[in-house]
Amino acid sequence: MALGWKLVIDSGDASALADFWAAALGYEVEDPSALIEQLLAAGRIGAEAVAEHRGRKTFRGYAAIRHPDDPFDQASGVGQGRRMLFQDVPEGKSGKNRLHIDIHSEPGGLDDLVTRLEGLGATRVLEQDKGPAGHWWVMQDPEGNEFCAA
Repeated sequence: MALGWKLVIDSGDASALADFWAAALGYEVEDPSALIEQLLAAGRIGAEAVAEHRGRKTFRGYAAIRHPDDPFDQASGVGQGRRMLFQDVPEGKSGKNRLHIDIHSEPGGLDDLVTRLEGLGATRVLEQDKGPAGHWWVMQDPEGNEFCAA
């Protein structure tokens, strides 16, 4: 039986990093505001657990994005398919990522993809040309996490 999963990324500003990756991948930022309202009304969480981002209530220190074509729970806003969760941690990034995301451009569209990602806050780090494997860029997101654009 296949297992469900989500990719969890440690961050310094979960909401801002979720915004970057949602724009980079064409994903949707999850809206947990209805769930938060329910939890607040039931006394299951306090106001200190809640923040506001772009006019919506969010869980302080957490944000998630989901693929726009995948199902999601209407009551909670939580995706039930491909999704990424960002969680704030006190320590900063200290070394090279051991796991990273590759973003694939349309054929012949690498330059446009890299330019768009830079416009969102990404940084080019290293251009790669590996013969039959092709040409790609190692890049960093706004918090320094490495990823590849190919």
